[in-house]
Amino acid sequence: MLVAWSGLSVAFADTIQLKDKAAITGRILARKHDQVFVDVGYTVLAVPRNQIEKITESDRSGQIDKRTPAAAATNQSDSKAGLFQSATVALPERSVRELVDQLGAAVVQVRTPSGLGSGFIINEEGYLITNFHVIENETQISVEVYHQKSGQLERKSYKQVKIIAINKFSDLALLKIEDQGTPKFAKVLLGDSDALSVGERVFAIGSPMGLERTVTEGIISTKTRPMQGELYLQTTAQINPGNSGGPLFDLRGEVVGVTNMKITFGEGLGFAIPAEAVKYFLQHRDAYAYDNDNPSNPYRYLEPPSRAQKRTDAR
Repeated sequence: MLVAWSGLSVAFADTIQLKDKAAITGRILARKHDQVFVDVGYTVLAVPRNQIEKITESDRSGQIDKRTPAAAATNQSDSKAGLFQSATVALPERSVRELVDQLGAAVVQVRTPSGLGSGFIINEEGYLITNFHVIENETQISVEVYHQKSGQLERKSYKQVKIIAINKFSDLALLKIEDQGTPKFAKVLLGDSDALSVGERVFAIGSPMGLERTVTEGIISTKTRPMQGELYLQTTAQINPGNSGGPLFDLRGEVVGVTNMKITFGEGLGFAIPAEAVKYFLQHRDAYAYDNDNPSNPYRYLEPPSRAQKRTDAR
């Protein structure tokens, strides 16, 4: 559908730039893996993603975001306390070498008494993402962070780590570093895994076999590989035990996936949870909230009243 609408006045003016130089202006209602739905006032249009060049969303006041790319890139994507951030404009592609220098401080090692994995920080206050299976059945968690200091990376271990939310079925966990006197942490942006193309270059940073800050590079083999009832990104970037929970980056420096498994009897068969699933988990984290008093379930249920108790109360 190649349609340009001009002169449209709406409360929130989002703009979708199409590949044929036309544009659609309206309010974005929903994003699917293959379509974007836009309210143009008198109808709702379903715009195929393969025809979209760029999406520019309005700010909260309903005005088009005209800030510079650097400023717009830090626009908060989660209004709920700004837990994570995504770029609102297309960032330029850079080399893996440049990006590793910039992003490495936000990638961490997650340790428990039974093993270790990787993770990445999404918030300056110390919120981080890892895999559920990395911390499964564990409450004694430590996180090793590499801080940039005087041009050098300084390793520091944090012991006061709180579990905020978990989703066993999506294999995701949200943790928070709560040590006293912590600095502002380096963080990463969450990207758009739906916008990835098969063959696009990506790279992973993690701790395979405990070898921290290991970088592996590859491509996206497929975006929708069904495994265990979920859809995963498949990549040729090498994924090994210890990579679990670490970030899969595109060449814009955005996290497009969370690495979580590989096929052990093959090579170049790694898998990652798409960034869109991570955003959903974070935006609905209250539904997955972890309760230390009831760690098997995020909800606390009261005992139902019994008939015998009702008869006793009646007397």
